Amino acid sequence: MSSKKALVLLNMGGARSKEELALFLKNMFNDENILTMKNKRFRSMIASFIISSRLDEAWENYEKIGGKSPLHELTEKLVIKLQEELKDEYFVTSTMRYTEPFAIDTLTELIENNINEIVLLPLYPQYSTTTTKSSLDDFMELTKMDYKITIIPPFYKNDLFNDAICDEIQKVKENSDDYYLIFSAHGLPQKMIKKGDPYQEQIENHVEILKEKLKNRGLVFEGIHLAYQSKVGPMKWLEPSLDYILEFFKDKKVIIYPIAFIIDNSETIFELDIEYREIAEEFGLKDYKVCSCVNDNVKFIDSVKEMIK
Repeated sequence: MSSKKALVLLNMGGARSKEELALFLKNMFNDENILTMKNKRFRSMIASFIISSRLDEAWENYEKIGGKSPLHELTEKLVIKLQEELKDEYFVTSTMRYTEPFAIDTLTELIENNINEIVLLPLYPQYSTTTTKSSLDDFMELTKMDYKITIIPPFYKNDLFNDAICDEIQKVKENSDDYYLIFSAHGLPQKMIKKGDPYQEQIENHVEILKEKLKNRGLVFEGIHLAYQSKVGPMKWLEPSLDYILEFFKDKKVIIYPIAFIIDNSETIFELDIEYREIAEEFGLKDYKVCSCVNDNVKFIDSVKEMIK
């Protein structure tokens, strides 16, 4: 390949075995962007406690979805399709924050391919210190000054990307107008927002953009709402939580779209499609559907091509 440029997709990673799940949890809870205390030893102690108390239960959840996260296989499909589209200009690959391939593995791959210019695309539509910053810091720490690097900013306003989201919603909605649509975003402790994390503001802005686009496409809903999933621990998190808001939809039909994710993962196929489905059934919802993420949707691929021009 004559090109000296690489497109690197950044994401969190996902477990493909119980051992890798332990590694995922270890790396995540030792991340100073996740557990923000400055004392590394204290953070490590807390991480060890969380892993020992949560690993078995967490693995039981993975077993319900086939014993692995779908994230890696879906990311590889996206990489292959992007490589086909960009073969004359880019070498396309990916790196994960908490499981292989790690940044060091990807950089070794780039060296082998004689790359000297990198475009980094964090696969998070909205910016958060817990996702975007964490992945970028991890990768940039290893690159030093050896490469010319371009970072693609949060892309939740990208029109083609939002077209891809509307496509996924329309597939599930079909021709029915009697559904409520809930955009479900991964939650964050409110203290992070108070410290200046722009995630909530960008999520809310994204919902408004999508409301307008859905309306313009003639996709009608009984109502459109925003909720937050994945709350853990006693501290105050972003509200309303998804489990709280579902209680208000007894005898109603609901579609869930995971607005904070690009690639389907354990939080979409287990949390949303299994765990929250059980909650919805307990509350007596008439119907409960979960949309796929955009994954390798052709319009998302076109949006990536547009973003890296």
